[in-house]
Amino acid sequence: MSNPPSINVQISTLPDNPGVYQFYDAAGKILYVGKAKNLKKRVSSYFNKKQEYGKTRVLVKKIHTIKHIVVSTESDALLLENNLIKKLLPRYNVLLKDDKSYPWICIKNERFPRIFPTRKLIKDGSEYYGPYTSMKTVRTLLELVKSLYPLRTCNYDLSEEKIDAGKYKVCLEYHLGNCLGPCEGLQEEKEYSAQIEDIRQIIKGNLKSSLQSFRQQMMELADKMEFEKAQRVKDKIDILENYQAKSTVVNPKINNVDVFSIISDETHAYVNFLQLSHGAIIRSHTLEIKKKLEETDEELLQLAITEIRQRFHSRTKEIYLPFPVTVEEDIKVTLPKLGDKRRILELSERNARFYRQDKMKQIKITDPDRHTKRIMAQMKADLRLSVEPTHIECFDNSNIQGSNPVAACVVFKDGKPSKKDYRHFNIKTVEGPDDFASMEEVVFRRYKRLLNEDEPLPQLIVIDGGKGQLSSALKSLEALDLRGKIAIIGIAKRLEEIYFPEDPVPLYLDKRSESLKIIQQLRNEAHRFGITHHRNKRSKGAIGTELVGIEGIGEKTAEQLLKSFKSVKRIKEASVESLAESVGMAKAKKIYKSFH
Repeated sequence: MSNPPSINVQISTLPDNPGVYQFYDAAGKILYVGKAKNLKKRVSSYFNKKQEYGKTRVLVKKIHTIKHIVVSTESDALLLENNLIKKLLPRYNVLLKDDKSYPWICIKNERFPRIFPTRKLIKDGSEYYGPYTSMKTVRTLLELVKSLYPLRTCNYDLSEEKIDAGKYKVCLEYHLGNCLGPCEGLQEEKEYSAQIEDIRQIIKGNLKSSLQSFRQQMMELADKMEFEKAQRVKDKIDILENYQAKSTVVNPKINNVDVFSIISDETHAYVNFLQLSHGAIIRSHTLEIKKKLEETDEELLQLAITEIRQRFHSRTKEIYLPFPVTVEEDIKVTLPKLGDKRRILELSERNARFYRQDKMKQIKITDPDRHTKRIMAQMKADLRLSVEPTHIECFDNSNIQGSNPVAACVVFKDGKPSKKDYRHFNIKTVEGPDDFASMEEVVFRRYKRLLNEDEPLPQLIVIDGGKGQLSSALKSLEALDLRGKIAIIGIAKRLEEIYFPEDPVPLYLDKRSESLKIIQQLRNEAHRFGITHHRNKRSKGAIGTELVGIEGIGEKTAEQLLKSFKSVKRIKEASVESLAESVGMAKAKKIYKSFH
């Protein structure tokens, strides 16, 4: 095989038309498939600028051969790109293959058709509705149909000749009232076909014709004084109306619409698809996409729309989207801003978000490493860090009216508490309640020690407090020549504002953000750890005061007693002899006399 021309020559011969391009490596292996409005401009862009993302830079270095296919329109390019990605499975494209077999509802191509669920499509003229995303939806629909219409379940060939010849006899289903006996000619084909037409409409989400038909039947039976039969038909109306009330989520005038929304993080995107018919959701599906080249939400949503509509054989001519993307030319795109249309788009987004949350919970259990990597990547992006914060330390001051000032440092590694690395600090150089000076002292002491002992430094320091505490901590980092080497932020309690050095405008993270949750957990843990130490110190001080208050007993004697007896209560209950073993008989008598 002869070597292809240089990349520049290959690009120069590309047309300015819409189409699909394919990148191959030196071994002839497919690397990437992409689409473009203008093939020459799009492919040139990979080589004319410095790529921002590492994976894209690696891809560009590997490109050896460029192939292309010209198409008529950009929407044709969309479809072709989707098909080629699924067929060729390029290394640098998002994965869109789907081996799952989805269920359908089949209306069999036969006289007196049967209706049943199936995962196989047989091209024998039968009607197939679906595919549905779960068998539960199929069963619910079929149970509704069965409760409304008596249909045959046998697989007999009910041709006119065989029925006229009396070949079949009614079975138990007939005697139970579940079938009207077409096998013996007890039900006319015209009546059965009318039922099948109503069932078609129910499956499509349109209950109007069935309700009208049943109401007419009920009135006719009531006029004939056949009240028992009329009541049975009314029961069917109630079943249909109940189903309609549960399934209709928006304005019934919203008909034949596909709704798409996307929720994404650093590594994955989740695209939800809702299909609406007569105001009812007849299909819901969420597609998980793993990012390969830092793809934008617009790129991923565009690809997902093409894939999902192909997969579920959607022919609707209108779609609702959260933002504009290029789709097939004959489709109307609506970007809802308010009202029922906006509510249905928000419902789709909620479905995508819940799906992602469920996935995250499962991954946390089954693949904790991926869970950790995802959170670290998210924190790096949210907090504008240069590296992932796998080691974070958080500081909190605890003093009540200036008494017993202490500080706490808690450590998180890979997003989880590392309790063996927690540290308490008694404030040594600061007189009175001065939070700023206390913060400056403990930060200096902490990192002076880590540097002296050659211990690893954190990638991120979190200060519990606003701009004042952050400035104090920065002084210590400057004194240790660590300014700029460790990222540092402050979190103010009231509105969860995050402050950066020399930036007067705080950052507000989404309240549901996992990055904010990790920072809040750090702050709360530092507060808890500091308060516990503070209380212990105060209680020891109170205990010491109670013992030192006895004439002739000093601090050292009080400490000796607490070491031996562990609590003041036990000292009070002790005999003179046991007290004497610890501090001598003379002091023991004074202590015993004081408590008794």
